[in-house]
Amino acid sequence: MHPADTRTERPAPAAPLSWAGQPVWHQLEIGVGTGLNFLSRWRDWRNDAQRPERLFYTAVDSAPVVASELLQAAACEPDLSELTEQLAKRWQALLPGVHRFLFDDERVLLTLCVGQAQDWLPTLDAVVDQIWLSRQHPDSDALDSRSASMGQERDQARMLARLCRPGSRLNGDRASAALQAELIAAGFELPELALAAGAGLQARYAPRWQPRSALRPRAAGAGRHAVVVGGGLSGSAVAWSLAQRGWTVELLDQAAEPATGASALPAGLVAPHVSPDDAALSRLTRAGVRLTLQRAAELLPEGEDWAPSGVLEHQIEGKHSLPRSEAWQQVGLQSSRAAGPDELAGAGLPPGTQALWHGLAGWLRPVQLVAAQLRHPNIQWRGGCQVAALAPLAEGGWHLLDADGAELARAEQVVIASAYDTRALLQRSGLASPPLNPLRGQISWGAIDELPESVSVLLPAMPVNGHGCFVSGTPGPDGRPAWIAGSTFERGAPDAGLKPEDQIANRDKLLRLLPALGAALAPAFEQAGAWAGLRCTLPDRVPAVGPLDPQAWPGLHVCAGMGARGLTLSVLSGELLAALLHGEPWPIERRLAQSLLASRFIKPAPTRTA
Repeated sequence: MHPADTRTERPAPAAPLSWAGQPVWHQLEIGVGTGLNFLSRWRDWRNDAQRPERLFYTAVDSAPVVASELLQAAACEPDLSELTEQLAKRWQALLPGVHRFLFDDERVLLTLCVGQAQDWLPTLDAVVDQIWLSRQHPDSDALDSRSASMGQERDQARMLARLCRPGSRLNGDRASAALQAELIAAGFELPELALAAGAGLQARYAPRWQPRSALRPRAAGAGRHAVVVGGGLSGSAVAWSLAQRGWTVELLDQAAEPATGASALPAGLVAPHVSPDDAALSRLTRAGVRLTLQRAAELLPEGEDWAPSGVLEHQIEGKHSLPRSEAWQQVGLQSSRAAGPDELAGAGLPPGTQALWHGLAGWLRPVQLVAAQLRHPNIQWRGGCQVAALAPLAEGGWHLLDADGAELARAEQVVIASAYDTRALLQRSGLASPPLNPLRGQISWGAIDELPESVSVLLPAMPVNGHGCFVSGTPGPDGRPAWIAGSTFERGAPDAGLKPEDQIANRDKLLRLLPALGAALAPAFEQAGAWAGLRCTLPDRVPAVGPLDPQAWPGLHVCAGMGARGLTLSVLSGELLAALLHGEPWPIERRLAQSLLASRFIKPAPTRTA
């Protein structure tokens, strides 16, 4: 971390903004500093009756300040105190990578890219309306000083110009004469062509040529219509993300009520995966946890439908160890670390047990999250609609047909989010499908008030996972506070029917996960309730999101393959699909986002040769 006295800056000048009437505004800051620029722009957005519907703010910073520095810097700005407290509360575990923060009903979205600016800028591919280049921040100085010493002013100017549309503004504390000259050559207009070195920077992108942009184009949402098939975690998350952007969404499900498949799990965990090399799955789940907990805080009552309780992971057989990188030692421990004596004692595990503590994690009731997302006024729920086939419309878009060939709905954009049934629906329609495979899981549960006191006193103070999982105190299927153990993982089984032998399997898993509790609770499994659901997975263990083949089948998307991580990844997947459709900043690093695209499984049609 940089000392606080090197991180001070004044907020960006309140230059006239041309965002009036715009549906979206995207601002980029090189170096978030003490956060005052973002907080000031957020305040401007709140106070402007002509504000855009959504404010995207992307900040690139190699070493973000800590939460206490955010609060200290904003202490002299009383009108920013409420916003600063909101930001500081979530400003933690800022490891290298992308972090998405949601505010004001998810209409203000801050995307923090932790790393060097010269590494991140080439990866950004969403149009920017305004850039703030702070020379008082080490990242900006590094860009400028390297440019001056190595003749890279031209590269810096081109990196910034690449992100702009005609009319985009570039402001900063100051800029060298060499950088100003290269900005002009890159297509920017400056009020004075020969500003003294160190003067304030004000520029407007106005190239005298027609720029050829490789950025993803923006697309409006208002007035657009989509149909989503599948009323569980994935389908409701996609529907919410589109509805938030002005779409009208019909959600079709074969069941009479939402969340009747795998999403009917009484309670589940929102927790990250960790790995020694901080692999893609670890970064993906960490981003998913952050977004899911923010969505839950926005929509659900804490303590009743969810809680940021943290999760203890018992490292059975030593799996899932932490990275040993310097960055992890500095800030990653805010997310996951070795469990301490108090956490082990709270779980009833003996001192010295190999375990991890995930502070950014919790439990959540999937049915309640699905219901809350579907309450969005732009979403229409339609139960009892079994989609048997899809057919393209001559004018573009898709028919959704029932078993008799009658039309259930039609839309320009269709998203299939019906878990393992996605595969059968696409194949019946003569379309290729990602290689989805069924994953059956069964949990065991019981009411806490039916346990002897000698057993109930052993219940852990927090959720525990690592070999199956154990959660207690959350509402069970009958509404009473319950204990939940499991689940089993049966691959290739397409039937979600209950199996008595799975109760024994869950009992045996608990004996390894929490030995003392498992031994005491073992008799309760004889009369325990059971619930089973069918999830689906993909060979590379991450979801398939987005268009299958945008050239051959425009407007047809999927969102499936969450496996056992539906609670952790569904919100992120919905936001990823929305970013794809709208040309918005990605909620995760671009390469990681592209690794989730459903088209990775679809072979392009062969090119005909003469």
